[in-house]
Amino acid sequence: MADDMEKTEEPTSKKLSDAREEGNVAKSQDIVGVVVLFVAILALMMMFNFIADRMLNLSRYYFSLLSTPLHRDMLIDIAIVTFRETLIMALPIAIIVAIAGVSGNVAQIGFNFTTKPLIPNFGKLNPIKGLANLLTIEKMLQSIKITLKSLTAMSIGFIFFWHYIEELPTVALMSLPNQMIWLRDKAIVLASVMLIIIFIYAIVDLFLTRKQYFDKLKMSKQEIKDEMKNMEGDPHVKAKIRQIQFQAARKRMMAAVPTADVVITNPTHYAVAIMYDETKHHAPVVVAKGVDNIAIQIKKIARENGVHIVQNPPLARSLYKEVDVDRPIPDMLFTAVAEVLAYVYKMGKKRRGLS
Repeated sequence: MADDMEKTEEPTSKKLSDAREEGNVAKSQDIVGVVVLFVAILALMMMFNFIADRMLNLSRYYFSLLSTPLHRDMLIDIAIVTFRETLIMALPIAIIVAIAGVSGNVAQIGFNFTTKPLIPNFGKLNPIKGLANLLTIEKMLQSIKITLKSLTAMSIGFIFFWHYIEELPTVALMSLPNQMIWLRDKAIVLASVMLIIIFIYAIVDLFLTRKQYFDKLKMSKQEIKDEMKNMEGDPHVKAKIRQIQFQAARKRMMAAVPTADVVITNPTHYAVAIMYDETKHHAPVVVAKGVDNIAIQIKKIARENGVHIVQNPPLARSLYKEVDVDRPIPDMLFTAVAEVLAYVYKMGKKRRGLS
């Protein structure tokens, strides 16, 4: 019994689906960070000339005001112009980065809209429970990961930044456009290095996140048994099972049509395929039957496979109502079916059908 309660089994599809509906998914924020940083670098490179021109225009605007006395209206005008130019430069990149963030999440877990995480859970306000959550192995691993990532990024970033500081005396003698180009090149190098570091940590984080996620959702054998019992009583599950069974039976039935000796029709609404093998059955057997669209498919397959089609409305309706698929015909219909089979054998067994 103890073995049945140990969570050793992989989570079922229903368990994963329920967790997904509750907003519990295997998502790595570091992967999102890599995507966002990569897209931001590309966006800055593509829009650098545009941003540089706007910044130069803004600096010219500031220089033009050096000899003008400051007053309230001018300060308001400076604030408006600065806000407008900053918005024009930053808004396109912000939109692109926001789209990249959403795409990074969707790429990991697909589109998953749920409001359950928004429902207040006052149990989380319990300080004792909250303190216990802080002392879990998962939280410790996250703390170690964040610390290592921060130290690595800060150390490598400091090395590059120190080299950049040494170049500042030379950069100060450059023109403003050349200074902007220097700043762009150094920013791209620094961002690329940070991107590589974050990418390495993101791969590790993705592996750990998915492992922790599936470990947390593992089930005991008893939980799987209980879940199966509950699903068997679910009317939606039963309906789905019946649908799958019907589709499988229909597919198997259609596959048997080419083996039939004759298809008896009414001729539009009913179609019943009959096969007789005296070495296996004491009477002819119905291998397929259907009405309307299914009847049309049966006749189509019969024609394609050279199965003879005979029009006999009363017999077709009787066979459809009285005989199940894979069952021999009853004695009361034996004579009528025998006459049809005799006619078919006389005309040539499995001659190409005509309706």
